[in-house]
Amino acid sequence: MATAPAPSLRDRHWHVVSIVVGSGVVAAIQVGKAAIATPMLQKDFGLDLAAAGWLTGILAVLGLLGGILAGSLVARAGDRRSLLVGLGLLILGAVIGALATGYAVLLASRILEGAGFLLIIIAGPAILNRAVPSGQQDVPLALWSCFMPAGIALAMLVGPFLSDWRTLWWGSAGLAAITIAAAWMSIPAAPKRTSASWRRTMSDAMRVAASKGPLLLAGCFALYSLMFFALFSFLPVLLMERMNIPHGTAGMLSALATASNIVGNVAAGYLLARGARRSVLLVAAYLAMGFSGPGIFLQIFGDTPTLLLCILFAAVGGLMPAVLISSIPLLAPSAALIPVVTGLVMQGSNLGQVAGPVAVGIAVETHGWTAALAIILIAALLAAIVTSSARLDDSAAG
Repeated sequence: MATAPAPSLRDRHWHVVSIVVGSGVVAAIQVGKAAIATPMLQKDFGLDLAAAGWLTGILAVLGLLGGILAGSLVARAGDRRSLLVGLGLLILGAVIGALATGYAVLLASRILEGAGFLLIIIAGPAILNRAVPSGQQDVPLALWSCFMPAGIALAMLVGPFLSDWRTLWWGSAGLAAITIAAAWMSIPAAPKRTSASWRRTMSDAMRVAASKGPLLLAGCFALYSLMFFALFSFLPVLLMERMNIPHGTAGMLSALATASNIVGNVAAGYLLARGARRSVLLVAAYLAMGFSGPGIFLQIFGDTPTLLLCILFAAVGGLMPAVLISSIPLLAPSAALIPVVTGLVMQGSNLGQVAGPVAVGIAVETHGWTAALAIILIAALLAAIVTSSARLDDSAAG
């Protein structure tokens, strides 16, 4: 009896993958646009750095506080509907922000954008897990993990060429409008199912929050995010001090280093599809990031080697989001709870995104760049230990 061929991705699957990944990139632009527009916002509204920082940081705070709740909402409302609502919130927030005449309204618009961002990054993997054939999901999920560096780098590269920050806001709204139309027409609706009660939804959320596997996965993502944002939140400043270059050049080099994260994202999908062990990829990436730290934070090498180490740090680190996101279905208690687990993992990611810059900022201010190196090394070693505890390869085999 002939063996049926393994399922392969058809054009219609890649069409859905491209739209879902595009939605993630549009969402990530909302993160990068506030960072690159900070000097213009300071000039228009007379903001100090702390106030301007909240315009970027509020998205991470929302993710930290509401990840598992948003995951529960996506599980209840459906992934396609949640993605469309998220894109709609991006449009609404960007339009309100573009019309804002004061800081309070602009900050409120960023909260709307943050809510949309959270729904999109949780619904996206759920759609891919549902729409892509079983056993063929590693590469699409690896491509999905590119959304954050791609969106941030795109905003940083395009932003300086626009006339003012409001043009950037209007442009992001336009991109979201195009994307919502494409998603509405192309992403298939989920099979109808009986809607769970709110009591059952909250019970599912508590069940996920108490599960060892999802918690360890969230811990792995938190430590990766801490390491990544500990460096890249201050990379322009570090490059300006080390290389004595102007702010604009430091921003371009930082965007280049950030974009190199995509190389690791794509490489992870290729390696996983060919049977690479998840734990080996993660531990190797954590240790490579950790041990590149001395060359970055200490004045051991010249300018070019230091920049190349920053690129290596980001590129190798890109392995981790792809491996961790593709591991969510393996550790979720059930398929219906994948969005809830994704929400918990995103909470871990945002915990690192908030804690990394704060910890490094305090450490550098008090003890210099050597203290930042200590944080990176400790996080790398701790992450390697947590990865071993997660037993990802056993879950994949099971």
